[in-house]
Amino acid sequence: METATVIEAVQRAPGLLGQTVVVIGGSSGIGLKTARNARMEGAEVVITARNPERLEKATRELGAVTSAAFDASDPHLLGRFFDSLPDPVDHVMVAGGGPRYTRPLEMQPEESRLAFSERLVLILEIARNVAGRLRPGGSLVLIGGTGGRRITKGYEVVSAVTAAMPALTATLALDLAPIRVNLVAPGFVDTPLSASLLGDGLDARRAELRAKLPIGRVVGPADVAALAVHLMINTAVTGATYDIDGGQQFVA
Repeated sequence: METATVIEAVQRAPGLLGQTVVVIGGSSGIGLKTARNARMEGAEVVITARNPERLEKATRELGAVTSAAFDASDPHLLGRFFDSLPDPVDHVMVAGGGPRYTRPLEMQPEESRLAFSERLVLILEIARNVAGRLRPGGSLVLIGGTGGRRITKGYEVVSAVTAAMPALTATLALDLAPIRVNLVAPGFVDTPLSASLLGDGLDARRAELRAKLPIGRVVGPADVAALAVHLMINTAVTGATYDIDGGQQFVA
């Protein structure tokens, strides 16, 4: 039985062979690693990002079919991008971005509206665009988080958006069926975005997590990417939220 399992693993065909994966926010961090893993599973990849220079470098590194530099929060640019996609497309992953950590009571009204809505509105716009474009049985993979589940003073926006994401994912799974929709919910991930947010405090945060997390190490982009690609390949999964935070939500 053990020998048969080894032979099967060696002979397994790439899980995304002949498929096309689109990564919104694919030039660095979780998005870039997911695109790289998708390529390893045989997929052609299309990536987008706001930063043209970083996007160009990632496109060359991945051997991407194509790439597009634009702000995905602009619905007109987003629609134009989806109209330009090669046909068929099998999977779309929405990476990039991060929570707003400004205290909500200190925000101006317009900033508050953006903080509460921008991520959810982006996902809805992407859902509208993938409807009818993704191959049946293909998938939309979203990135959320677990950090906002612990109620903390000053984190009203993060908590509210974190709570909304699983419900949005589940209802979209019904609305977009037979396209599958799933949510990956990381805690702290050691990415360039995390580095930019923490600055000089990054090393201390890494050390704290290594000491406190049940897994004894810091979660990296490769961990999240492996789960995202699995959700593309496993056609039995839809409407689900998968935590990947090394147990961070269970420790102080």
